[in-house]
Amino acid sequence: MPEGYAVELYFDPALENQVLKIWNVFARRQISTQLIENEERPHITVFTAPVLESTKLYSVIKNFAAKQQPLSITFSAVGSFPSEDNVLFLAPTPTIPLLTCHEQLCDVLRREGLDVSESYQPDAWFPHCSVALNVVKTRMADAFSMLRDFKLPLMGHVYDIGLVEFPPVREHFSFPLGGESK
Repeated sequence: MPEGYAVELYFDPALENQVLKIWNVFARRQISTQLIENEERPHITVFTAPVLESTKLYSVIKNFAAKQQPLSITFSAVGSFPSEDNVLFLAPTPTIPLLTCHEQLCDVLRREGLDVSESYQPDAWFPHCSVALNVVKTRMADAFSMLRDFKLPLMGHVYDIGLVEFPPVREHFSFPLGGESK
């Protein structure tokens, strides 16, 4: 039984490869391997729920994606959340199109009767792309130092939106923004 579900934004191949490069460097240097082991795709999570009916969301997400355009995105900062999980992430510049896309998705999900949790409300959401999970506390400084070597900003586009369940991570579906095929 899955722990939960997430709606995620996915990147163009070039940006995805830049993030995967970071994941692989962290794995080689034994900082964190969890994202690779989970077989995740680099992403920004826009909504999570402990339970939902994925077949119901299929047409909702497909219709939403068709009405959106690909989004330019620039990862301009690195950070970590103040939690025991020791997550490192890339933070995008919070542009109006990115924030509007998220707000519109929350509105669509609410109309479908889904509860948008407090941390994913438009006025509380913190967009980020995880690059390392469960980093040993004594390796956090090394990990931050390695991230600096990747010469931010990383620029690209958000091209797809999809639904996954976790753990293990399993993609149910994804759709291109704008409804065009990749």
